[in-house]
Amino acid sequence: MTFGILCNSVKSFSQGWFDTSVILLLSMNMRESFFFLGILILSSKTTGQTCRGKCGDVLEECSCQATCVSLLNCCTDYNQFCFQTSPQSSSMLGGRALKILSLVLRPDGHFICRFKGEIEREGFIDDEGHACCISPLLYETGWIPFDISTDGTNFDRSGEYLSVRPNKADPAFEVTLVNATKWQNYGTPNVAGQLKMTWNSSVIKTEEVNVELWGYREVNRSSVAETSSLQAELSYLYSLGRNLPNTGVFSFLPEAKKDFSDWELGNIRITAGSKSEGERNIQGLWSRGHVLAWHLEQAFRDDSSSWAQNKCLQWDHLESKLPSFLKELVDCPCTLAQARADTGRFHTDYSCDIERGSVCTYHPGSVHCVRAIQASPNHASGQQCCYDSVGALVLTGDSIGGSTPDRAHDWGSPPYREPPRVPEYSHWLRDVMSFHYCCLWSDYCHIYFKHRPSSGCRNYRPPKAGVILGDLHFVTFDGLRYTFCGKGEYYLMLSPNRELSVQARTEQVKLRNAQCLLGSDMVKKDRCSVSGTLAKATRLSSVAMKERSSNVIEVRLAGYRLQVLRNQKILPFTEQRWMDLQGAFVFAPSPQNVTVMFSSGVGVEVRILDGTMAVTVLLPPEFSNHTKGLLGLMNSDPSDDLMTQLGEVIPSADATLEEFFTFGAGWNISKTSSLFTYDTKYLLDSYYFPPSHDAAFVPAFSLPERPDHPLVADMLSMCRGEGAHFCKYDTLITRSLAEGKATLRAYQSHQALMEALKPVVSCGWLPSPRNGKKNGSHYLQGSTLNFTCNEGYILYGSRERTCVDDSSWTGEQPYCFTEDNVGFVLGAIGSISSLVTIGIMIELHNRKQNRIPAELIQRSDRS
Repeated sequence: MTFGILCNSVKSFSQGWFDTSVILLLSMNMRESFFFLGILILSSKTTGQTCRGKCGDVLEECSCQATCVSLLNCCTDYNQFCFQTSPQSSSMLGGRALKILSLVLRPDGHFICRFKGEIEREGFIDDEGHACCISPLLYETGWIPFDISTDGTNFDRSGEYLSVRPNKADPAFEVTLVNATKWQNYGTPNVAGQLKMTWNSSVIKTEEVNVELWGYREVNRSSVAETSSLQAELSYLYSLGRNLPNTGVFSFLPEAKKDFSDWELGNIRITAGSKSEGERNIQGLWSRGHVLAWHLEQAFRDDSSSWAQNKCLQWDHLESKLPSFLKELVDCPCTLAQARADTGRFHTDYSCDIERGSVCTYHPGSVHCVRAIQASPNHASGQQCCYDSVGALVLTGDSIGGSTPDRAHDWGSPPYREPPRVPEYSHWLRDVMSFHYCCLWSDYCHIYFKHRPSSGCRNYRPPKAGVILGDLHFVTFDGLRYTFCGKGEYYLMLSPNRELSVQARTEQVKLRNAQCLLGSDMVKKDRCSVSGTLAKATRLSSVAMKERSSNVIEVRLAGYRLQVLRNQKILPFTEQRWMDLQGAFVFAPSPQNVTVMFSSGVGVEVRILDGTMAVTVLLPPEFSNHTKGLLGLMNSDPSDDLMTQLGEVIPSADATLEEFFTFGAGWNISKTSSLFTYDTKYLLDSYYFPPSHDAAFVPAFSLPERPDHPLVADMLSMCRGEGAHFCKYDTLITRSLAEGKATLRAYQSHQALMEALKPVVSCGWLPSPRNGKKNGSHYLQGSTLNFTCNEGYILYGSRERTCVDDSSWTGEQPYCFTEDNVGFVLGAIGSISSLVTIGIMIELHNRKQNRIPAELIQRSDRS
């Protein structure tokens, strides 16, 4: 049903409710219609108050917050002035038409869109009558606020959209480079011929299109040559074709462009044929950023290796003048298991993902890579860690496919916008282009790895993890296990000096119908109706969190799905799985799986297992002795985990179930510190108005395992090993084998996480001797390396070295000398002289190994 409200027909609600040029159209079904009418009825008493320029505020008699929709207390003009967009995301390169859902103008209406309070662009009316704004070019990601003015003066209508990295934009609105490897290596030996691109022709609604090349660079606008003065620049270079048929396919034979050869990174853009060359702020489709090998000067095509070698040496000369960034990077996890488990600090690098077939173009020999989520504090640099098929860290000292640090983080770094913090592009200019010069197009990879050596993992310390699962069981950071079935809102984990708070909301368990209680596989989850009977136990229903000045993030149970809120507003994950927020990132690969990552490296994993929420908090070692709450004091000592808000410790060894309950109840949150959203009458009545801990609710502390109980036999067969106690309790309290099994699975998942995060000993990388070989590339405790010399050389030092538990290698570093050199040493006078001579030879050997031919450096300087 379409429900239209025209300003002239609702004068009974409010004079001047709408601008005279605006019509509000709401498309809704019958139920939504009554809901909207409810808003009008409740709001009719507040016609004097307006959301004009006040989105997000709570007024005296009505609200302009997003929660007002479900609370039925919106101001009458809320939908006019606090709008939503479709789509909700756009590439940071811009060019996407954002429809303003609640704003419809006359066909000749005019309005202005203003992004971030500074970028003004004229909006337009599309063929269907929708008001649209074109997303602008931005060198940043995250939620972008923008306002609309219908009178040219007052920007009093507000909304936002999500700006994403180009490689995360909607593929339907992307120009696809067919055989991207060919594009990026065009002109190298045996790479030639036509290049092909494709696009969705229905997106650009014209018969003819233009195909353009845009280039990216970072230029110094200051007379002082400092990185901080660089500015990002994406500029139109030239057209590959104009007024071409909009067939969705275009092929061409690239020409060498000497005048544009300095532009080595860029994008293809496709626009309507009626648009001017290089016209900005128009609707268009972009390709992903790529190396522009295909348009480089003829000298590159004539001898790509020499051309690239010269570029590599120039880069080496410039890189040597820049400040080192390596020391401020975090070390890599030592194993693939650690890397995938440490979700607060590391995330999958999709260019080398074991879940997608391990297509690792830039890291041959690796099966999976991760990146440090946070950029380094001073240089905005990144860490990349790659692993082989047995889960060992791959190092550049052994393989071209090894782990490499990045001078600029691939995902950028807040506040973005300026180099070296521009997402993707700063990284490609500083790290990827040089890899092409030195490693892919020439044989000078040793120069690249001189500046981008693997960090190793000797200083890596895994996080500690605490979990809350089932009906309502806890495992603290130090491993203490207990049950607390309180009903209310509590501090799951609190760190005042780190300004981190993670809060948990619990609700009473509702029993399900008989078939579901027996765990029948024949019953689908959506048919497992709630019976209305309440068990004497509680489970998690929501978790809210905040660190320092970050957004408040809440993840709550919504049926069999998770719902994520940012500052009391529901986040849509229909278009994107990853979101950059203020002070945090959120990753939601599925409706039952959400991970929040804070800037400190804290990770909060929220999962649904068979309808029940489980939350895992991962804390970096820096939080040691700085935590309190239901997950205890993190200090590797479980005996003091039951510390109350007053600082008193309840001995855990002989604590009763009632004492656990008293301890947990004491960690209820204060109303002023609550991070939760109360956007329904149920939440207001159940949590906002009553005390944070429901003292009237008393759980069942224990349940007898009667042999005649219909579930006991199957329960005893199912609930075995560690976690059996939790499994039995949940089976009996819910009268459901399925519930008990879900709790056991959640506990076993936590145990697997703890196993993956176990500390390991690394002794660090050892080089192969010059003129010799090393057998082995694993450097953890128990690993043994063997060394041999090439024919005609004799080994001096240890032939075998083993990594031992104190992080050291047995034996001595091996060297390979010719028989003549060894004879010279042995002929030296006196043992001390022999040792001195050997030392001198080793030093000369090392210098020779690191030397770059002088004539090549001179060539670089002359270029």
